[in-house]
Amino acid sequence: MDTKHIHISDYQYDLPDDRIAKFPIAQRDHSKLLLYNQGKVGEDVFYHLKDHLPQGALMIFNNTKVIQARMYFMKSTGARIEAFLMEPAAPTDYEQIFQTRGHCAWYCMIGNLKKWKEGSLARSYEIKGRSLTLTITRKSQQKEDQAEGNLQLSAPATHHWIEFDWDAEDISFSEILEDMGELPIPPYLNRETQESDKTTYQTVYSKIKGSVAAPTAGLHFTNDVLKSLDEHGIDREEVTLHVGAGTFKPVKSQEIEDHDMHTEYICVHQQTLEKLLRHDASAIAVGTTSVRTLESLYYMGVYLSEHPDASEAELHVSQWAPYERMREDGTTEQLDGGLIDGITSMQAIQNVLDYLKRNQLGALHSSTQIIIAPGYEYKIVKMLITNFHQPQSTLLLLVSAFVHGDWRKIYDYALAHDFRFLSYGDSSLLIP
Repeated sequence: MDTKHIHISDYQYDLPDDRIAKFPIAQRDHSKLLLYNQGKVGEDVFYHLKDHLPQGALMIFNNTKVIQARMYFMKSTGARIEAFLMEPAAPTDYEQIFQTRGHCAWYCMIGNLKKWKEGSLARSYEIKGRSLTLTITRKSQQKEDQAEGNLQLSAPATHHWIEFDWDAEDISFSEILEDMGELPIPPYLNRETQESDKTTYQTVYSKIKGSVAAPTAGLHFTNDVLKSLDEHGIDREEVTLHVGAGTFKPVKSQEIEDHDMHTEYICVHQQTLEKLLRHDASAIAVGTTSVRTLESLYYMGVYLSEHPDASEAELHVSQWAPYERMREDGTTEQLDGGLIDGITSMQAIQNVLDYLKRNQLGALHSSTQIIIAPGYEYKIVKMLITNFHQPQSTLLLLVSAFVHGDWRKIYDYALAHDFRFLSYGDSSLLIP
């Protein structure tokens, strides 16, 4: 299959608004669970998940935590300006930027930008019983590439470099967000964020701050379900992929070749790689973000086979890495989405693990822009737990690739059997 020339119109289905879950059900693990197993479709409830999984399997979760990324400022004219945090700019490390005091910078999308032509905006707030003034200033979209020492465009044109300054150096940026920020819920919910979303739009195992959208497949898990998996002998590991707003970006081009995938930042620890090797580089992925992380590891390992001294930044997986690569003479070699140069998943994961050990790194920090679509052959993920995705979305393409094109059978069943769709909707277990 020529993946680049897939027509997104072939992945359209009718999704009535009343099938989009605007709020979660009262008990997370009482959501419906669609079961797809080698072409057969049925259903159960989520808290019975363990009954459908093989004992001793490895399950991978994304432990990212959604930040309160929306911040609002008022101009003297009364215009409300929104700064939506997208990506750390200075410092670039997520953990560091949340601990900064007095100053930091983010790439942001700006709401009502036409009303903010120039100058700074300020907002006063009370935190920890004291008054604090936060000022934002819009700078250029360029930043210095520390590795190369040159200026390059680091973010999409819709992202603006915003300087944040505040007059209380004993207050961290994390604390400011907790008090002044608003949790961003998906735009298709068509409602304001409510206090309850602060809890319901986080997984029970969320730990690492950085996402602007939840890894929603994980919203069904409760501590009771996790305990049942442990008792069933399921081996659990966590990775981190910070979900960007690009996950909601619709495919507007006729063919997916013209769609630009967003970049997302990942972290995988040595222990997780070692677990993967003990499980023959096979895993059950909780959510499409875990899929993108795990499958990206394969291409990082392939790259390391030829470039063992690459930097973590150079391990970035480009959008079309599974489907083409550049030859030394500058021409492009087309790939079929399968193994590259016969390198197995085990070999690729071992390459990444060896790289970390050589460089005395406890974890890999890199990024991925991978697009997974029909024509792609999965390397590591053998089972997938995921929600029901929007029509004509890259996530639906990912699901279609996983079930070898059989996605309509799954979605027709879900629509006919009162399943709830999208972020706060029901779940599915897919076994191709």
